[in-house]
Amino acid sequence: MIKMNVRAYKKTVLLVGCFLSVILNCSPLIAQAKNDKPLRLAVVGITHGHVPWILGRKDKTDVSLVGIYETDTALCHRYASQYNLGKDLFYTNLEKMLDVVKPEAIVAFGSIYEHMAAVEACAPRGIHVMVEKPLATNITDANRMQQLAKKYNIFLLTDFETSWYPTTEKTYQLVNDSNYVGKMRKVVIHDGHQGPKEIGVNKEFFKWLTDPVQNGGGALIDFGCYGANLMTYLMKGEKPVSVTAVTQHFKPAIYPKVDDEATIIVTYPAAQCIIQASWNWPFGRKDMEVYGETGYVITANNTNMRMRNSENNPELNIRVSAKEVPVYEDPFSYFADVVHKKIPVPSNGLYSLENNVTVVEILDAARESARTGKTVNLKQ
Repeated sequence: MIKMNVRAYKKTVLLVGCFLSVILNCSPLIAQAKNDKPLRLAVVGITHGHVPWILGRKDKTDVSLVGIYETDTALCHRYASQYNLGKDLFYTNLEKMLDVVKPEAIVAFGSIYEHMAAVEACAPRGIHVMVEKPLATNITDANRMQQLAKKYNIFLLTDFETSWYPTTEKTYQLVNDSNYVGKMRKVVIHDGHQGPKEIGVNKEFFKWLTDPVQNGGGALIDFGCYGANLMTYLMKGEKPVSVTAVTQHFKPAIYPKVDDEATIIVTYPAAQCIIQASWNWPFGRKDMEVYGETGYVITANNTNMRMRNSENNPELNIRVSAKEVPVYEDPFSYFADVVHKKIPVPSNGLYSLENNVTVVEILDAARESARTGKTVNLKQ
């Protein structure tokens, strides 16, 4: 009788923990059962400079790497040696890999343009997909990918580094949950670094990152997507009414085919967002300023922020962590829990398909505005 009560107690505690995890959408509170199987995950493309995030993740047990697709065999050999990966993991034919290893999900680390082909191959097979930001190079592809995801009932997520930031979630709470800043009026978002060449990205990444087809543009796409993603989140999915953008080539000798500087103004009926995307910052940055009628919130990085409102003088400097503001600091853990139905994906969540189709719509309009020198009005 005592043993039965203990088992019942443990089961109750586990159920309560999982319920809280769903409500709070945070990894620290998720109690993973010991017999949970790891997510069978494959990698599609390894030319993206961030692919080491998954190839070097051998200390985690929530994901099992079952296959890698890449046509650049020299790059495959390099990464196989660097990360001590078996040659049997690598395939040069995408469909063969999917059919042989039968992954539950894939992560796409090829060019942005190649995301479309990954979804076309995976969706009919019922394989879930997470791509690196942004979702697509153009709205036509984004809409097609959304249609496939819905038709075949797969998750299609987009990963942004700023989705892992406790300051991002804290800002959302202050703006939308506590009304700390009052009605939000202006948001200024800065993203970028000194430039791909300047920070030393590898040659495979540089080749497509500076290609107007494979990447869709330069700094405007590479870093403008962060601001569009964050603003769409802060606006709870509300679509903008217009987009105005200016791009420049400060370093044409290095980046002759794509812009290296972009400023995007995204307007809403009651708010405005200025996105400053650049490959010309003196150092890397991902920060934002949110101004409302009664206060402001300014994030410096993933943990540090400043805030002030009419009731708080002077300005407050705070530091937040994932323990205080629970967020997933590992996108692959998030993906695994989504696929295994441990947590829902909010329709306006930073990773969500709905949010990221809007992101591509904003980027598409920004590219057109920069090309024509005119504001692009969006259909409501």
